Amino acid sequence: MKRITYLFILILFFNSCQQKSVGIKIYTDQNVLDELSYAIEKLESHQTGSVGSVTVVTDEQEANLILRLSLQYDIDSEKNDGFELSKSDNGYQLSSECSRGLLYGLLDISEQLSNGASWGAIQEKSIRAHHDFRAIKFNLPWYSYRSGENLTLHTETCRDLKFWESFLDMMVENKFNALTLWNMHPYMYMVKSESFPKASPFTDAEMAEWKKFWKGLFKMAKDRGVDTYVINWNIFLPEAFSKEYGAADYSSETGAGYFGEGETNEYIEAYMREMVTLTINKYENLTGIGLTLGERMGGMTSEERKDWVNRTMIAGLKEADRKARLLYRAPLSAGTNSGGSVSVTTEKLTRDAIENLDLDDDVWISFKFNWSHGHTSPKLSIVHGGMLTDTYWEPYSEKYKGVWTIRNEDFFVMRWGNPDFIREFLDLNSQKYIGGCIIGSETYIPAKDYFTKEEHRSWDYAFERQWLFYKVWGNLLYNRNISDSYFIHAIEEKFELEDGKELLEAWKLASKNPNRLASFFGSTWDATVYSEGFTTNNGRFIDINNFINRNVLDSSFVNIPNYLAGNYDSEKQISPLQLADLAEKESEQIVQLLMELRSKEISKELEIELTDIEFWANYGFYFAMKVRAGVALESFRKGIDANGQQKAVEILTKGLGYWVKMTDLAEKYNVKEMPYQFDQEFSWRKHIVDAEYDIMIAKDNLIK
Repeated sequence: MKRITYLFILILFFNSCQQKSVGIKIYTDQNVLDELSYAIEKLESHQTGSVGSVTVVTDEQEANLILRLSLQYDIDSEKNDGFELSKSDNGYQLSSECSRGLLYGLLDISEQLSNGASWGAIQEKSIRAHHDFRAIKFNLPWYSYRSGENLTLHTETCRDLKFWESFLDMMVENKFNALTLWNMHPYMYMVKSESFPKASPFTDAEMAEWKKFWKGLFKMAKDRGVDTYVINWNIFLPEAFSKEYGAADYSSETGAGYFGEGETNEYIEAYMREMVTLTINKYENLTGIGLTLGERMGGMTSEERKDWVNRTMIAGLKEADRKARLLYRAPLSAGTNSGGSVSVTTEKLTRDAIENLDLDDDVWISFKFNWSHGHTSPKLSIVHGGMLTDTYWEPYSEKYKGVWTIRNEDFFVMRWGNPDFIREFLDLNSQKYIGGCIIGSETYIPAKDYFTKEEHRSWDYAFERQWLFYKVWGNLLYNRNISDSYFIHAIEEKFELEDGKELLEAWKLASKNPNRLASFFGSTWDATVYSEGFTTNNGRFIDINNFINRNVLDSSFVNIPNYLAGNYDSEKQISPLQLADLAEKESEQIVQLLMELRSKEISKELEIELTDIEFWANYGFYFAMKVRAGVALESFRKGIDANGQQKAVEILTKGLGYWVKMTDLAEKYNVKEMPYQFDQEFSWRKHIVDAEYDIMIAKDNLIK
């Protein structure tokens, strides 16, 4: 018996040694290899213990993994960064139209090996990227568009390259391929003007530190196949420029804000043009720049705004020593004011301007999907200022591709993750003329975690809290056909679960509730709704009167007055009471799923996420009560239901209980009070009194 056991051990040892001796021998052209060092290092670190070392060979015949660049399938589009992994006589061949696709393929092999696959059992794959441009919007905390502690507290974290290394690792893991960095005037942090030296607020030593930071950031992004763009608002200048050269004093970093009339002269224009050129020349790994015809261009017509950026930023881009890409934000105002508006005339003007830029690469032209609240509905209802015509798209242009900016001003504290929402969005908004999406917030920076109580935090940075948010968005933008099994497996790995299906289902249901509010309670710019806080302008609680009278955003729904008046299509629109029933039903399903998940032994980290899901369930119950109370109270006011007032009081009293429960759940693992852009001392607890006042409004029929 001992002899048999001994022989068995010898056989296992022999097989193990034989498997390790195989190794991975990569062959590819040197120019391709230079862009794959990050992926090769990841591959080596993930699989050395299972199949041996990774080596690069110069003879194709020795290789068991051959990397090739394939011909571009669609010359009118970008080089697609999908990949094809197929078996060959000696091992595998990995091909793509670009080096980024090869990088993704290598990372896929690494992931398969890490999940236990042997070298000979690597799964063949053929993936074509759904969208070419898969970007994250990241507002920088210095000279930021808005101001407040919720932004400035991130400054130290955002100057730390360790943070960016972690963030970029997340991006490449989830197939985001572009990082857009937003700032009122990013150029003064990157270069010093030679013609206007006094415009810089920094010493030479300080500028050297900034240069080291940017060089490090852009190089790390380049290594991971992530393009980088710096994007500004116009017309903003350093405070030092305003003081030294007597222009645009509104642009002070501590000054008059971002709305209002702009100022321009030959000095301002020469400075802006030079700064763009210097920046592109200085930072070889910076992909491109973006521009905004927006807030501080008040008093200028659309024609004047277009001419200004042509003379300054676009001229500066063209004068650079190398090519750089351009992201052109669609005009935010059709008139001379700083607010949002659209017009066919402005659309034609912008289209003609972009088509005549004479740039080698396509321009990305950005539009805000459903204005500041991209997670309201998968259906497009509005952009910044109104609704677009088909002027940008008909006839089709070969000079630019549209990009949807999917803003999130609705949930920062509570986690979100619904792949079905994204799939439906892609089904409705992936026309030939659309090149991709930018995902991110204006009022929240995902850097320092200032929400979680320190004793409960097992992660380093804020974006790690929303890991599922980034995973579903990035991977589905890359591969529309990726199934739920991919996300279920990620959940199982993260929380050491045998089956993650129930948890993903709970996340899908939970994530619908904030979207319901933002679709039903029509919103435009940032502060018009903050869904998780149930607040509107200036951080005010959405009281029952405001809730009743607000128009919807998504025309799939109907607001309460139109519903009671019969002004809606019952076959095409969901009534308020149907919406309330659906929210309650699906929240009850969440509760049942939570009971099943908690019946097993789970980790503390998972319990924290389950608490967020439970918060959203109670949020759904509260939303349902608010809708029903609104219908009852308005029915009383319109003389439809004499008992409507009493019904509203009873329903709102029940709703108060859900709000209190939400508050307790929110404070279980998070700090009680936190800065939010429009309320620097936000808490759910302080709005308990507002939920109580709703009852008083109904009881005393207080209309205002």
